[in-house]
Amino acid sequence: MRKYRLIDYFQKPTRKTIWKHLDAMAVNYAVYSTHLTELAPVLTDTSLYVYADSDSVVIVQLHYPKNATDQILSGEDAYWKLTEAVMTTQMTLSKYYSDTKVFGLLLTEEEFRDSVIYNSVWNKTGVMVIDGVKGMKRRKIRVNEDNDMPGKPIVDDITVMFGHEEEEEEPQEEKEEEEEEEEEEDDNDFERMLNSLLTDDSNTFSENPSTDKDDNNDDDDDTNGNNDDDDDTNGNNDDDDDTNGNNDDGDTSVRDTRSGESIDNITFPDGNVEQNDNNSVKVEILRPIANPRRELDKLVGCADIKQRMDDLVALTSFNQMMRKNFPRNRQHHISLHSLFLGRPGTGKTTVCKIYGSLLHQSGALSKGHVVVCDRGTFIGTLWGDEERSIRQVVEMAKGGVLMIDEAYLLNSKNDHDPGRMVIQLLMNILADETQRDIAVVLCGYREPMMRLLNTNPGLLSRFPNKFEFNDFTVDELLEITQCRVRDYHYSFTDEAWTKYRTTLTQAYEVRDPETWGNARYITNLLDRIYMQHAARCVRQQPEDKFQLLTLTPDDIVPIETPRQRAKFGF
Repeated sequence: MRKYRLIDYFQKPTRKTIWKHLDAMAVNYAVYSTHLTELAPVLTDTSLYVYADSDSVVIVQLHYPKNATDQILSGEDAYWKLTEAVMTTQMTLSKYYSDTKVFGLLLTEEEFRDSVIYNSVWNKTGVMVIDGVKGMKRRKIRVNEDNDMPGKPIVDDITVMFGHEEEEEEPQEEKEEEEEEEEEEDDNDFERMLNSLLTDDSNTFSENPSTDKDDNNDDDDDTNGNNDDDDDTNGNNDDDDDTNGNNDDGDTSVRDTRSGESIDNITFPDGNVEQNDNNSVKVEILRPIANPRRELDKLVGCADIKQRMDDLVALTSFNQMMRKNFPRNRQHHISLHSLFLGRPGTGKTTVCKIYGSLLHQSGALSKGHVVVCDRGTFIGTLWGDEERSIRQVVEMAKGGVLMIDEAYLLNSKNDHDPGRMVIQLLMNILADETQRDIAVVLCGYREPMMRLLNTNPGLLSRFPNKFEFNDFTVDELLEITQCRVRDYHYSFTDEAWTKYRTTLTQAYEVRDPETWGNARYITNLLDRIYMQHAARCVRQQPEDKFQLLTLTPDDIVPIETPRQRAKFGF
């Protein structure tokens, strides 16, 4: 007779039957269940129910807004946080319960079946959504906390590893009274803040803002929102740049003489490249991100890139499984070196960071960071600087990705150009079979990149993975816009969105394809809109605090768009 597992009981629940499933779990002698108030640091201030047997763990998250306008967390944000919790729990438990699988179930009052992340069945990350579930606040969910249950040790280890402390739940009536008091306090605080702001002459804007000067703000001249990491992003939060939740192997730590800070047991370089005794340059080090699969899913467009990257990561993961189960068998040789071809603002830097993190997560790279270089990194002032620079940079990139931006600039018709020497040195390094713990990515425009690769017969074969980054369409740029404004919890009025769409479409139609910024243009346009919105809110008196998060037609102002040059011919 077939043995039923915990996950079998959760296979096809609906919004009407889910409560019967959970009630059945409370009396199931084989399933341990408990109520948690958080799973730090991935799920905090939320209501969780954890179900476990000897084979599986299911984390059930209840999500509902406070009211129609003030949400604790949007449904999609709750989905991503639950996905992160499932992946983190799976990674943590794998050290102690290697065969135990972790799943997530999000129950939300919101309805987002049209969302790209909606899953009515278990997806590849083990998370399923049931939306439109009403009355969760009034629902009493029973649990089975019998200490003799087989899943009890697993849940105990989860709560210990995440530092959970059980808290007594307040009666529902007391909770509602406290929430009402908090809302009244928030409104009073908002009114006091607004009155203070509008009565303080030092904070008011004149009718002609360009005439307002502050001699004490010289240090702010360069703080104009130029986040270089955002240039190629598709709406992704860069708060993840310095996070790393994937450091499982203690023996992968590499201590370099040029090392900087250490995250957990992995040490990253500080980025200083000493070209000679008198000259040094600084390269950017992008730390691996905690949830690369989530960030890849969030990218707008790039369907072919996502599929190709999934296939490459799957093969590296397959190699890991084969190595574990058949250590004497020959493994597939996988070249991680890649070409990223496309114009600025199409997402190359963002995808490169995701690429390194995915390869680290799959076990192909020991660290997963990205070292960002360009021609200036290698070309020094003295003979021999090129060789010294590239060897230092390769050493920094061990365990991660060496990204050379605008790599075609290393190509020149001049036979004595030192950039040619960099290409030859790079070829020698790539030919070294011991250099397996590194991925080299060459980035740039397609046509000049192909000319570079044709200069050396063996160069193209060293980069078998080619990723094409196409310009975004207007619809994709609008989707990127929605992702960006959602990060700040802004929303457009219908009239403002119509004006924004018209402004973007007009700019797109007259753009110069060679200089068009793609997602970078969206960044600059939104920065201008945010400044206009802030100035309007300070000059005017909002009726309530939610108007601070509402973009109106008055906020939508265009920015200069480089136009395509006229072509003359005879």
